[in-house]
Amino acid sequence: MKRFSFSLQLLLGLVVGVALGFAARLWDLAWLATTLTEVGKIFVQLLKLAVPPLVFTAVVVSVANLRNVNGAARLAGKTLLWFLATGLIAVIVGIGLGLILNPGRGVTLATEGAKAPESVGTWVDFLTGIIPTNIVTAFTELNVLQIVFLGVVLGAAAMAIGEKAEPFLTFSRSILELVQKALWWVIRLAPIGTAGLIGKSVATYGWDLLAPLAKFSLGVYVGCFIVLLAVYPTLLAVVAKVNPITFFRNAWPAIELAFVSRSSVGTLPLTQKVTVERLGVDRDYASFAVPFGATTKMDGCASIYPALAAIFVAQVFDIPLGIGEYLLIAFVSVVGSAATAGLTGAIVMLTLTLSTLGLPLEGVGLLLAIDPILDMIRTATNVAGQIVVPVLVARGEGRLDEAVLNAPPQPLDEAPPVRVNRAPEPTPA
Repeated sequence: MKRFSFSLQLLLGLVVGVALGFAARLWDLAWLATTLTEVGKIFVQLLKLAVPPLVFTAVVVSVANLRNVNGAARLAGKTLLWFLATGLIAVIVGIGLGLILNPGRGVTLATEGAKAPESVGTWVDFLTGIIPTNIVTAFTELNVLQIVFLGVVLGAAAMAIGEKAEPFLTFSRSILELVQKALWWVIRLAPIGTAGLIGKSVATYGWDLLAPLAKFSLGVYVGCFIVLLAVYPTLLAVVAKVNPITFFRNAWPAIELAFVSRSSVGTLPLTQKVTVERLGVDRDYASFAVPFGATTKMDGCASIYPALAAIFVAQVFDIPLGIGEYLLIAFVSVVGSAATAGLTGAIVMLTLTLSTLGLPLEGVGLLLAIDPILDMIRTATNVAGQIVVPVLVARGEGRLDEAVLNAPPQPLDEAPPVRVNRAPEPTPA
């Protein structure tokens, strides 16, 4: 496998997984389907295992090091504004496609048998999803947004007290280096994990489930492709003066892994790696932007999908929507995406949208059967956006390394020496 680039290894894993999935489905090989499921599950669990210590220590160290970086508040503000702006564009794309396609018109489904999900997104989740009520729970339940919050607070406190915090920061740097090194061993298993994940999806769901909801499914994929292949490239070319082909070439491993894993959090380590080491975004800034984006920057799950789904549900239940409802969809999508942090992603975001609009929550049950198939393209779009925004901000702030960006893609299956930006040693009295 050393002969092949990491991206080619991922592609090979994808092809093998699809073939094995179809074989398991065609010949009803239960043992093969089970094997693919377990392989994919173990790989995602290994990725997620590294996320809490990686995110926490990276944010703590980066915040503390910002005492030597000018314009930290401006960086955070620009990142948030770009998150909101691109999210608004994505939800407009979703609403526009919904009005053109009318995905629920003419669909005859047994709505009386649909059930509302047990976990319902509310605006309370938006607030409680940021501030942890229990520090241990934030880590054990993998609530990345809460972990980022804790890291920012402790990093800021360490920055404030100065030299007295050096033992804590030294410990955090050591943990960060250990986790990064161990994470390489997991990332090198990505081709095998890819085969298991995509094979499980094909074996379990196939593509025939799309038939009853073909127009809605088409809308989700088309909407995500518009954002992926038109909106993002335009922003990169016009605003950041970055060649979109160069961007996708360098970011492709993370986008591909997001597609098969269906997990922004599980893809987070690889997302951060390509952002820094292939696209040239400043390491300290990326330590903020990428984890923050993995919890709140969800153009696929929180913008395109709920917009189309709300229109679909309204049309299936014959409930008219006006300009006020469409504006409300945009508001919920742009402002409420943080409510999905640590919960169940697009499903919770959809219930939040439907409940805010007063639409039947039973409509969620109509879409659950095809959710895994739609979640692949949604998550790929999410992760692409989580990389695009740091590139845009880094370019505007002069924190984009042109040499790294334009260099041939660095092999991701070889772990380079761990580089942690350290604060300057205190000057002896």
